[in-house]
This record gives sequence, structure tokens and C-alpha cells, in this order.
Amino acid sequence: MTRRERLKRCYFNQELDRPAVYSRASFPADDSTYDQLKSYLNAYTELKIALNVSEFESEYLIEVKMENYSEDFERRIDILKTPKGDLYRSTMVSLKGQPGMHEKYFVNCAEDAEKYLSLPIPVLNGNVLANFNVLDAEIGDKGIVDIRLGSNPGGFIADMCGSENFAIMSITDRDILHKLCERQMNIILQRVQFVLDAGVGPFFSMLGEEYIVPPLHGLNDFNDFNVKYDKPIIDLVHDAQGRMHIHSHGSIKSVFQGFIDMGADVLHPFEPPPQGNITAAEAKALAGGRMCLEGNIQINRLYEETPDVIRQETEQLIADAFGDSKGLIVCPTASPYIRGQGEICFPQYKAMIDTVINWNK
Repeated sequence: MTRRERLKRCYFNQELDRPAVYSRASFPADDSTYDQLKSYLNAYTELKIALNVSEFESEYLIEVKMENYSEDFERRIDILKTPKGDLYRSTMVSLKGQPGMHEKYFVNCAEDAEKYLSLPIPVLNGNVLANFNVLDAEIGDKGIVDIRLGSNPGGFIADMCGSENFAIMSITDRDILHKLCERQMNIILQRVQFVLDAGVGPFFSMLGEEYIVPPLHGLNDFNDFNVKYDKPIIDLVHDAQGRMHIHSHGSIKSVFQGFIDMGADVLHPFEPPPQGNITAAEAKALAGGRMCLEGNIQINRLYEETPDVIRQETEQLIADAFGDSKGLIVCPTASPYIRGQGEICFPQYKAMIDTVINWNK
């Protein structure tokens, strides 16, 4: 079975010769310590190569200003021009290679939301099929082309408001949040149709549901802002015989059924405590043969533990989630992320990968 066929069988929930094994690959930039890991992933794991549909979409006019702030950060101010007035977002940008910090968001109140709603719907243009064919030829039998639709409607709007402000507005201005989510749903439906009309598929992905999960939000909000607006998108993909991958961190046990209800075909990363609240065995039982699981080796453990520990965790994951010989992609919960420590994590990654590819029924 080729790596491409194995991933396809995962997405379509068909029987496998062994679990697939995959890693997200947003490595620290310009870090040669990860060269050995990159080579091993390319040689032995199932691969995904991204086609970002939003790159074919017209962009809104955003003016950018930079301000001095401190010896560690500078402030970036984004000014989004709308027919009803300007919206402002500010972030702290590290001057020393560290993560940035959000300071102010575009939408902070109903008035801001009305400004954003006045923007025209983006237009899609370009030869997406030609781009897809190039990527498909590049990946070959090593994996699949992942057609990335971006953040789901609820996650996109929550990110535009900021998590805390979105939670407050879900009480004070819920109706306008629904208007924003509906607008973004229509934009993503347009992306899907653009791709389908070009004859591109069948592997799609979204992310962002994690913004609206416990403990900040409960089951009602998950269904109201995630399931409600994701399901029409996933239905359109399914109607074209496509499949949908969903990425969502967080404590998802109480909302797990929602991922099934929206139609997710693959779910990453279903984390156990302390980062989440669901074990692999629980996730497999709840999935009930309706959804492939992708996970759930915690990324920090690949830096902190020994190869033997990772080998044992991988064996246990397979035992817990592959009893039916279907629906498991062994995968870390995130991309390699610590600058300069690629050689430290490599033995653990290798132990995870080797355990999967040498697995026998």
C-alpha cells in the first residue's frame, strides 16, 4: 500500500494495513537542527502538501503602520478600510524572534461589526487546477494535496474579535455574531465551489473550532457557532465525494458529538489531560467508526521524554484506537516548535515513526 493510498483510506474510513503516521510541519524558520527530522519525515511518513484556497481570493485594503514600543517589541497597527469607516488592529511584534502578542482586535463591539459587514464579498480568480496539478505531481505516491479552506466561520470571527470579547459578545450581541458567521460561511462555501468547479479534490481541511470549546464556551455555543455554520460547508464537500479534516485543540469531550454532527471525516488532535480531556480509547468509542482520528502524541513529550517512552505511548495509542484496523493517523499534537532543538527531538520522532511502520496485526 502506498503512502497516498493509506492516507486516502484513512480519510474514507477504509481498512488499512497499518495506521498512517504524519506530522504537521511548520518548523522554526532557518533552523538546520531540524534537517535530519525533515528528511526522515519525507522518507517514511504519509505526507500532506497544502493548497491554500484563500490565495486565489481578492484582498481587502489594509494599511500597516509600525511604532517603536520597547527593546523587545514594536507595535504593528493594521487599518482595515471599510465603506462604513476604518477598523484597527494592533499586535506586538517581537524583535528577538519570539511569538507576538495581540493587543487590539478589529471587532470589539456591534458598531465595529457593522463596519466589517459593509465590506464586499471577496472575488476568486486564477487557475486553481494548474496549481493543484503541480502539487499533486510533487507529492506523488508519498501523500495527498490538502485543500485548505482556512479557519471555519466561528473560529474566523472569534479570532477577529479576540476570544474574550467574542465570549462577551455572545451574550451582549449574539445576533450580530451570527451575521458575521453567516457571512464568513458564505465566503467559504464560495471557496469550496470555486475549487469543485475546477475539478479539484477530494481532501479538504478547516481549523478554528477550538476557539469555541470548553471551558470558555459550552455545548450550546459549540453547536450554535461551529456546527451550524460548518455543516453546510462539509455537506457541500461530501456532495462532491470529498472529505473534510478538522483541526481543533482543547477540551472537546463534551462537544465530540458535534464534530460528528457537522460531518468531520478526520479530527486532530483529541488530546488527553492535562492539555485536553479525552483519551484515545474514549475518542475511538465516541467516533463509532464514523470518523478517523489523527493524533495524539503530545508535542512537548517529543522533546522531554525518551525514545522508549514515546515507543510505549505509540503502541498504546494503536492498541486503543486501531482495534478495527481503520481510522488512525498517528501524529503529534502540533508541529515541531522549539528553535534549535531539532536534534533533541529527532530520536523520539524516529521512535514514533518506526513503531508505526513496523507494526504488525
